[in-house]
Amino acid sequence: MIDLEQAKKEAILFFEKLNFKAKLKKAKIENETIILDFEVEDAENLVGETLFEIQHLLKAILKKKTKENFYLDLDINDYKKKKIKYLQELAKSVADEVALTKKEKILDPMPAYERRIIHLILAERPDVTTESIGKEPNRRVVIKPYP
Repeated sequence: MIDLEQAKKEAILFFEKLNFKAKLKKAKIENETIILDFEVEDAENLVGETLFEIQHLLKAILKKKTKENFYLDLDINDYKKKKIKYLQELAKSVADEVALTKKEKILDPMPAYERRIIHLILAERPDVTTESIGKEPNRRVVIKPYP
């Protein structure tokens, strides 16, 4: 498994080379996943899809230097945590509405990892069912009343 200290050093260097002031808040290894949480000044352009591109790029750099297999979970300014919480609340709220009205609702297009969160949150609910429809990048989740 990759050395956590090396991963931390490389990640900090990565942000320095991009001229971002980044402070490492948390670093740990859990189930073959390196988890790095950064606080970054002026990070507006680093969140959203860009965050996943940065994560992919940083993983490629680490993999090239270490020749190790691992997963990388990078978060900047708690963006992922906030997004997950928002998606969980959205899923529950829309599911409550669907269960009450007995009418399906189609959510806005979202990437696969966001759709997965919606599906997982609602999988345990006996009163609604979910499915993904459409083609990328316009794939959406449909929340339907359970028959």
